[in-house]
Amino acid sequence: MTSLAKLVFVDTHSRSTQNGATESESDKALSLAFENLFHMPFDIIETYGSTLGTLDISYNKFSRNLQFLAEFDNVTSLNLDHNNIDSYTIFPPLPKLQLLWLNHNKIEDLYPFVKNLRASVPNLRYLCMMGNKAAPSYLNGGSFYEYLQSRLFVISWFPHLVHLDDRAVTPEQRLEAKRLFKRPLFDQIAETTQVPECLKHLHNKMSSILSKPALPVRSKVPKGSNFII
Repeated sequence: MTSLAKLVFVDTHSRSTQNGATESESDKALSLAFENLFHMPFDIIETYGSTLGTLDISYNKFSRNLQFLAEFDNVTSLNLDHNNIDSYTIFPPLPKLQLLWLNHNKIEDLYPFVKNLRASVPNLRYLCMMGNKAAPSYLNGGSFYEYLQSRLFVISWFPHLVHLDDRAVTPEQRLEAKRLFKRPLFDQIAETTQVPECLKHLHNKMSSILSKPALPVRSKVPKGSNFII
């Protein structure tokens, strides 16, 4: 039986320094673009999982099935352009990821997508989401006001972001984002301080309890009443 991985064209290479020396394993790059992939072949994960710094899986059909990315724990650059990523896609924890391309996917709402993304990739520095409905721009007919609002909202979630979409994040935009979209105090502390996982878990649990909407009170209706509840 032929392994699927053997049918996939793999373009992998290592970067070299100016003096010709090969860089570390984590600086290797792998391209699986235009392969019509729904899932990542196991042989690819087994062979390249911990050795890559750059992974290009653009122009495929990945959607909410991204848990395999947890195996690429040294990846700092990830290209997911032209896939089926949507508003409810959740990435696995990728603390080393700094550059993420998500252009031309199916992201229609920034929330909860951005919140979940920040939890998975807290150290993101470069993010591009152009061509998605959730990121209005000249590419999809969005107005300048819509573009600015969505831009500031994304900036407010990523404290280390230096470049968003087609331009750099400015100090003025950072201040305005903080003013318009204030984070809860705990989230602000967590952005700059290492918070123990037990406290994060407790905070999330309490937040979910306190944020649950109150159930509607059912009124007692006398027998024989014509009211429809």
